[in-house]
Amino acid sequence: MIGRIAGRIEYKNTDHVLIDVRGVGYVIYVSDRVMASLPNPGEAVALFTDLLVREDLLQLFGFPTLVEKEWFRLLMSVQGVGAKASLAILGTLGPDGVSRAIALGDWNAVKAAKGIGPKTAQRVVNELKDKAPAVMAMGGAASVATEASEDDAVIEPVAAAPRPKPAPKPNASAQAEALSALGNLGYAPGEAASAVAEAAGDAPDADTPALIRAALKLLAPKG
Repeated sequence: MIGRIAGRIEYKNTDHVLIDVRGVGYVIYVSDRVMASLPNPGEAVALFTDLLVREDLLQLFGFPTLVEKEWFRLLMSVQGVGAKASLAILGTLGPDGVSRAIALGDWNAVKAAKGIGPKTAQRVVNELKDKAPAVMAMGGAASVATEASEDDAVIEPVAAAPRPKPAPKPNASAQAEALSALGNLGYAPGEAASAVAEAAGDAPDADTPALIRAALKLLAPKG
């Protein structure tokens, strides 16, 4: 599996680029959004890649981040959504836009992508609403700085009576990543923090995807 390619751009076409890696040229297909962000021919570039294997075809697809690559693979898991449609959705919305559309159930946003009809857009939202938090968490983790997690040392007297086990502490790292992911979806810091705190209070050991799912339920419009 070819997971990442770094080299020099030889040329750019409408939907793909040719990247030279030590004398070997790789044709990599990208979305319109990614194409617009790539440097000019002759300049260095690095892309995460996904290899699509068919009986009569091998195609590489390129992405600037691992999060976008994972969205591409997740979108392709939806019935009726192939590589071209996945790139169209990502090209129109970007990874954050896809996260937002699925979290809010906004299939009209997905339908705005070229070649995506209403039934396919609804299928994308419905099939991915429970799977999306795991990818959204990747985005949150990438944008959150590493935090110190060491507790203060406790000196106990000799022959002290056994102390009761402390209540489990909410996972600070998971909360920070969930909060960042919700911020990327457009939620205000205050409401996002409140929802994450409530979700973490209900399930102190929850990981990041579970916190995101719980917080999104709390933030969903009532009625």
